[in-house]
Amino acid sequence: MFQIDKPLPAFDLPRAGQPDQRVTSEMLKGKVHLLNVFASWCIACKVEHPVLLQLSKSGQIDVYGLAWKDKPQDLKDWLDELGNPYTQIADDAAGRTAIDLGVTGAPETFVIDRNGRIRYKQIGPIDDYIWQNTLKPMIAKLEAEQ
Repeated sequence: MFQIDKPLPAFDLPRAGQPDQRVTSEMLKGKVHLLNVFASWCIACKVEHPVLLQLSKSGQIDVYGLAWKDKPQDLKDWLDELGNPYTQIADDAAGRTAIDLGVTGAPETFVIDRNGRIRYKQIGPIDDYIWQNTLKPMIAKLEAEQ
């Protein structure tokens, strides 16, 4: 499913580690965000994790996580070990939201504009080069035009 320039598929999922709270697609409206699909079992996710931590600490952009078909304890242990760069993490245990997004593997990261539209899909890990040369300029442009 090709989602660029389409609205983010609606979702309402439990918050990872706090299933009594919800993470919804509506939370990704109002400003530009990244939505990062990841899992503790994903080796490439571990490779990109330091970049996400750096983005989180810098305050350049809010990164929302979508934990894809992960086990709660594995996810908790992974975040405890590596740090948590996410503003919120939606627990997509069944994988339905990832399917709606057209995810074929982790990690995949979506740039979501202020109106909740998907503007870009990064397949594979984000590294410093991709951040500096693709994502950061795109996000700056989206923030300026809206």
